Amino acid sequence: MKAQLNRFFWIVLALSVPASGFGAGYEIDPAHSSVTFKIRHLIGKVHGNFQKFSGKFEFEPGKPAKWKAEATIDVASINTNVEKRDQHLRSKDFFDVENKEHLDYATMKFVSTKVTEVKENKAKLHGNLSIHGITKPVVLDLDIGGEATDPWGNKKAAFSAATTINRKDFGLTWNQTLEAGGVLVGDDVEITLEVEGNKK
Repeated sequence: MKAQLNRFFWIVLALSVPASGFGAGYEIDPAHSSVTFKIRHLIGKVHGNFQKFSGKFEFEPGKPAKWKAEATIDVASINTNVEKRDQHLRSKDFFDVENKEHLDYATMKFVSTKVTEVKENKAKLHGNLSIHGITKPVVLDLDIGGEATDPWGNKKAAFSAATTINRKDFGLTWNQTLEAGGVLVGDDVEITLEVEGNKK
């Protein structure tokens, strides 16, 4: 029981720690945002998402030097619409979310470092991605939606982001060899983010 409470404390802390240096920016609205992925399985691709996440970002049109973002994902919220498969992904073979010695396995985290190649509504968002206790640099392709005010007077900002990572770079190496040759699961994971934020 004590170990469970300790894990819960660290998850809550990870989800609530404010981004360093953030001012009055935007908080991600989970109701209008999504974190999705797809990965090869045999000769097709399996799609999935994470249902619990939080974060914030700074955005000011025409001032990319001020843009930054930070987000945390609850790994246990993974959903591929097949519960048995989701349980396997949460297990020691993959994310190992119940590991009491590595509490950071329970969350993924992205922290931006800079923005480059800004052209109209496109840009590259560089940052550090932490998965399974390993942190690696990644680059997200941004499609910037911009800012708007909804019918109730709430200021919003939105963007899409995409990247591809190799799961083995983050210690997720489980696989199964096929009789006909090759392996069951691909290495490359295509990640897509649809983010809408509420002005704080």
